[in-house]
Amino acid sequence: MEREAFWRAAQQVLARMARYLDEVEGFPVRAQVGPGEVEARLPDHAPETGETIEAILADLDRILLPGLTHWQHPRFFAYFPANSSPPSVLAEMLTATFAVNAMLWQTSPAATELEVRVLDWLRQAVGLPEGFRGVIQSTASEATLCALLAARERKSGFRAREEGLFGLPRMVVYASEEAHSSVEKAAMIAGFGRSGLRRIPVDEELAMDPEALERAVRADLDQGLVPCCVVATLGTTGSGAFDPLSAIGEICRRFDLYYHIDAAWAGSALILPEWRHLGEGMELADSFVFNPHKWLLTNFDCSAHFLRQPEELVRALSVLPLYLHTREHGKVVDYRDWGIPLGRRFRALKLWFVLRSYGLEGLRAVLRRHIALAEELAARIRAEPDFELTTGPQLALLTFRYRPSWADPEALDALNQRLLDRVNEDGFTYLTPTRVRGRYVLRLCIGQTRTEARHVEEAWRRIVALARGLAPQDDGDPASAAGRQR
Repeated sequence: MEREAFWRAAQQVLARMARYLDEVEGFPVRAQVGPGEVEARLPDHAPETGETIEAILADLDRILLPGLTHWQHPRFFAYFPANSSPPSVLAEMLTATFAVNAMLWQTSPAATELEVRVLDWLRQAVGLPEGFRGVIQSTASEATLCALLAARERKSGFRAREEGLFGLPRMVVYASEEAHSSVEKAAMIAGFGRSGLRRIPVDEELAMDPEALERAVRADLDQGLVPCCVVATLGTTGSGAFDPLSAIGEICRRFDLYYHIDAAWAGSALILPEWRHLGEGMELADSFVFNPHKWLLTNFDCSAHFLRQPEELVRALSVLPLYLHTREHGKVVDYRDWGIPLGRRFRALKLWFVLRSYGLEGLRAVLRRHIALAEELAARIRAEPDFELTTGPQLALLTFRYRPSWADPEALDALNQRLLDRVNEDGFTYLTPTRVRGRYVLRLCIGQTRTEARHVEEAWRRIVALARGLAPQDDGDPASAAGRQR
């Protein structure tokens, strides 16, 4: 594509991007296609000759848009947000244009040094003490894996990276029953195995019970096992619970355990002075992670991973063939061994754009709005006699369930699963389920950049209407259905 053709195509793509942001609210939130529908509309073979940008954009609208779930929709309340913003999008365009690989300082000094600086801005913004140093990982899942690898090497005296785990004493990792699935996956990948992960019971607030943690550590020591690492969660995925960071940190210090804090979602809220108390105890951690790509308006992927002793992780992962030697080695930060992949995108650029465009006060205003909207929704749920608020709100996350008077208590799980299916098939909003103390409940998290009060109100009205349209009994009796309609 020549320069003039690129310029014309870029204008069309930019226009399409702007139109998408204007139109996104009119789409169904969750893709309304069945398995295989999109693939069936795509040719079996790549084209032999090039096609015009007009043809490509037309197929984007015709084939792909119907199959997208719109994470930037203001009524997207599923999972955690993966929000975006215009400054971040513009920075991503520049990142794609520069197309640098930021694996070494030498391969793009500005990419490395900007990452060092903006991560230190974030460190200060969330209240981590000086001495922690940051790196951008792709996800909190990757940061947790890195934490477990660093913990494994510290505990084994760096023998595991050289000899493998065979022949070493069996090491154990601890996390709460509510911890993210990425902890389990990291334990599998890092060689601890599923049987090497202890799921610690939670208290009434669904947070890790420190006394249960200490009992588990002592029990493993009595069996000749080697307690290695604790992963605490600040803002669990299911309910937004906050593990007691200080109490867990003291246990880690007493038993010489690596301490990692997964604050993937809730960590962003630490930029708010009124919520900084949630982070009390994080200064005891060996590593701490949160995702600006969840709640700080920065496009996926951008996970801020902070380490007290990054040299442990670098030593755990370092491989230095001749082609990676540089004359600056040892004098600069080379991020190549601060994570799993060698190649690294210039992710700091979008974070820099966002922080400069909004400032911390602008970002705080967005988070405060989302938290206030969750409080308002919680009040609406409490006011509905046939709904129950089951947890929260924790920041901008809450869970609830439909509990009409006619329903058999034993059938409430099935009833709420039917409600969730109706909500998501309807396409007006998008929710996900979770379990709270064994009960199936609906989970709603507010965090999309453009969400306003009207979007939450509209979604709640639709949820209520769909709930009250459910059959009192799932017996398939047309007469019963007719009676309910009168």
